[in-house]
Amino acid sequence: MVSIKSLATAARDGLNFDYSNDKVRGINLGGWFVLEPWITPSIFNQWANGGGVVDEYTYTQALGPAQASSRLNQHWSTFITQDDFNEIASMGLNHVRIPIGYWALNPQPGDPYVQGQLPYLDQAIGWARTPGSQNGFDNSGRTGPIKWISGGNAPATVQAIANLASRYARDSDVVTAIELLNEPASWGNDMGAVKKFYYDGWGTVRSNGQQAVVIHDAFLDITSYWNGFMTSGFSNVIIDTHLYQIFSPGEVAMRPCEHIRTACGQGPKLASADKRAIVGEWSGAQTDCAKWLNGLGKGARYDGTFPGSSYNGNCQTKYQGTVDGLLNTDKINLEYYIEAQMDAYERNSGWVFWTWKTESAPEWHFQNLTRAGLIPQPLTSRKHPGQCQASACMIPGY
Repeated sequence: MVSIKSLATAARDGLNFDYSNDKVRGINLGGWFVLEPWITPSIFNQWANGGGVVDEYTYTQALGPAQASSRLNQHWSTFITQDDFNEIASMGLNHVRIPIGYWALNPQPGDPYVQGQLPYLDQAIGWARTPGSQNGFDNSGRTGPIKWISGGNAPATVQAIANLASRYARDSDVVTAIELLNEPASWGNDMGAVKKFYYDGWGTVRSNGQQAVVIHDAFLDITSYWNGFMTSGFSNVIIDTHLYQIFSPGEVAMRPCEHIRTACGQGPKLASADKRAIVGEWSGAQTDCAKWLNGLGKGARYDGTFPGSSYNGNCQTKYQGTVDGLLNTDKINLEYYIEAQMDAYERNSGWVFWTWKTESAPEWHFQNLTRAGLIPQPLTSRKHPGQCQASACMIPGY
């Protein structure tokens, strides 16, 4: 993660952000260096009706290196700019989490991916100073079978981490944390091998500097499974958990007050973790309605258009549109839900919202949600305080 230096606090434990006493209030720059069709559908529109392109791997494979490089450089240079970083800082956010693929740092033979991301990442570090698939989802760069461990990719990933840590070793004033791997799926990987990778990755980062090392929970319980892991003898370890309530039929069937109760219930669990813990991904979404959120060409569980799902409600303005265009009831529910999550997730080290901007998914667009007044400013203020302590739901009409 990159700390916005103008908002960073005094160092602790050799770090330039005090993760023990100050709260991470951050934003993900999703869809910048790792393409996701639902964040930038315009990039994938020519394959909307088929053609086999569903992620960055198949995108670069279909276009070939020259055309892919041309199109991606245009995207990298315009999707996130210094104006974004200036606005991020002005909203009180103190971290940005920037996903980047291994192929930018340690490309592997046979991969179709193109390079050229790092100069833009270097630029982003400067802006902050002034103010094989690991899971089978498109946010890993390639959908399909999980082959990260079985394919022997862990050593290559460690080398990618070494290249990243070495490149930014002198930028620890703003590069305050490095996450070793995003969302390794516990159901498709040998967890013993994942833990060994975490040990190796920690040592690799530590040999280059004192940045915090972030490990993902692999969708396993952060207390019952992860308490006791990498505590003694391992400095500056943070566990990252991603909390969404939309990717199963039961979750999209929940009422707004149920979403809030579930979010509030995460607070005690985060507080009982035996290491620093952040919620590295979460959003305002209470549905999976956003166009292509479940994969290019796939529908939503909420409105029953996803295979095997049943109808819960109309996606209406949540499928594709703007924050201003959301129904008023959706705006109210979202506002309460976001504040409740902020309260719960600050029971430990804080949170990083997913994501800063999208082309057309309003429930996920932090920039425009904040501009519309649905995310509090300052971030510590509350229109609806005390939701997680209240005996009854505070949303009007519920």
